[in-house]
Amino acid sequence: MLLPIKSPCEQSVAGVAPGPAESCKGPWVLIATILASSMAFIDGTVVNVALPALQTALHASATDIQWVVESYALLLASLLLLGGSIGDLYGRRKTFLCGVLLFAIGSSWCGLSSSITPLIIARGLQGIGAAFLVPGSLAIISASYTENERGRAIGTWSGFTAITAAIGPVLGGWLVENSSWRWIFFINLPIAILVILISLWRVQESRNEEAHKSLDWLGAALATFGLGAITYTLINGSGATSGPKTVLWVLGAAGLGALLGFLVVESRSPAPMVSLQLFRSRDFSGSNLLTFLLYAPLGGILFFFPLDLIQVQHYPATRAGAALLPLILLVFLLSRWSGGLVARYGARLPLTVGSLVAASGFALFLRPGIGGSYWITYFPAVVVLGIGVAISVAPLTTTVMESVPVTEAGVPSGVNNAVSRIASLLAVAVFGLALSAGFNRTLDRSLSRMQLSSSARQNAEMERTKLAGAQIGEPLIKHAFDEAFVSGFRDVVWISVGMALLSALSPQMIQSKMPIARVRK
Repeated sequence: MLLPIKSPCEQSVAGVAPGPAESCKGPWVLIATILASSMAFIDGTVVNVALPALQTALHASATDIQWVVESYALLLASLLLLGGSIGDLYGRRKTFLCGVLLFAIGSSWCGLSSSITPLIIARGLQGIGAAFLVPGSLAIISASYTENERGRAIGTWSGFTAITAAIGPVLGGWLVENSSWRWIFFINLPIAILVILISLWRVQESRNEEAHKSLDWLGAALATFGLGAITYTLINGSGATSGPKTVLWVLGAAGLGALLGFLVVESRSPAPMVSLQLFRSRDFSGSNLLTFLLYAPLGGILFFFPLDLIQVQHYPATRAGAALLPLILLVFLLSRWSGGLVARYGARLPLTVGSLVAASGFALFLRPGIGGSYWITYFPAVVVLGIGVAISVAPLTTTVMESVPVTEAGVPSGVNNAVSRIASLLAVAVFGLALSAGFNRTLDRSLSRMQLSSSARQNAEMERTKLAGAQIGEPLIKHAFDEAFVSGFRDVVWISVGMALLSALSPQMIQSKMPIARVRK
C-alpha cells in the first residue's frame, strides 16, 4: 500500500515533530522570527544612542552605563549555544516563546527602572531571553522549510533583520529626542505580543529527536562566571583603590580559572556547548580568530562613538543614531558582491584586504577633534570602515560554514556568532579601561593649568567618573572634560587599528588560497 507523501512539517524527518502543514508554511514563520530577532538585534545597538540621556536621568557613572550594555551582552554571549541546545531537546517553538516572553518582561522592567541597578539586572534578563530566541529563530526556519526553500527563507530573514538593525538606532534616537529613553524598551512590548500570537497560531513545534538528552549546564555556568568575572574586573579596575583592586584581581584570576575549567568540561562532556574538535580545523580556527580581532574593535567603537557624538559633539540623538547608517547600509548592499569574491579569488585575499581597509577606516576616526561638519569629520571614517567590514563578512561566513561537513553546519555558525559577541563584550570592558586612563591623564594636565577655586575643583573631581557626561556649569572646565574624552577615545581608536591590522594576518591560517573551482581544475 502506498503511503501519502507528507510535507516537511508533517514528517518526523531530521528530528522534526509531526504537525499540520499549513501551520508552519507561508510567511507567518518568517514574520514571527524576523520580528523577534529584530528586537534582540536592535536592543544590542539602539541602547548605545540612549546612554547619554539615560546617564543624565539616572545620575549614572561611566562604569554604570558600561554595565547597561555589558549585562545584556554577557548573558547573550554565554548562553547563546545553550539556548540552541535547549530548543533542539525540549522544542524549538516552546524555547523561542520562552525567550520572547523573558525579553518582554525584561523590556518592561528596563522601561520602569528608576535607578541604575534594576536597569542593569533587567538588561541581563533581556540577554537571557535573546539567548533563547535568536538561535530559535533560525532553527524554526530550518525546520519549517524544505531544503530547496530554506536558503531563500534564511536570506529573507537576514535581509529584513539587517534593515531593522539599520533603522533601529535612528528610531531609538528619535524616541529619546522626542519622548523618553524608556520608550526604546517599551516599544518591544507590542512586538513581543504579536510574535507570541503568531507563533501560537501558525508556527509548528519541532525538536531534534536525536539530540543528546543531557545539557551542558556546568559549561554554561563556568562560561558565564568566567566572562562575567573578567568583565567586572576590567570595568571596575580603573577606579578601585589598592584594597578593592586586590579583590578585583583575585576575582579576575578566578574568572580565568573558570574559563580554563570550561575548556576541560567541554573536552569531556558527552554533549558539549562547544566541541573543541572543531578547532583542529585551521580554517575554523583562523576565521574565528579573525572574527574576534575584527568584531572586538567594531563593538568598542559602536559603544563609545555615540557617546562622543552626543556628549562632546552635541549631536541630537536622532542624528547620532543615523551617523553609523552608511556603515550598515554598505554591509547590507555589498555583502552579495563580496560573497562572489570567494568564488573568484578564494577566502584568504578578500579577508586580508577587508581587514586592511577596516583598519584604515578605524584610523580615520583619529582625525576629528571637537566640532566640525559630520561629512568632513566622521563620514569618511564610517564609509571606509563599512567597506572594509562589507568585504570581510561574506568570505568570513563562507569560510566558517565550509570548515566542517554540511551536516554539522549549524554548530560552527553558532560558535562564530558567540565569538563575535564575546569579542564585543570584552572590547567594551578593555576599551573602557583604556579610555578612562587616557581621559584622566589628559584631564589632570588640563586642570593643573587652571586657576580653580577649591569648590570648582571639588565639583570637577566629583563628576570625573561620568567622563564626558559630567554635569558642569563652568564652560572652561566642561571643555577640558570634552578634550579629555576625545583624547581617551583616540587611545581606543589606536587599539582598534592595531587589532584590525592583526586580523589581516589571521587569514594566513586558512589553508585554501585558491577558489574551489580553480583547485579542482
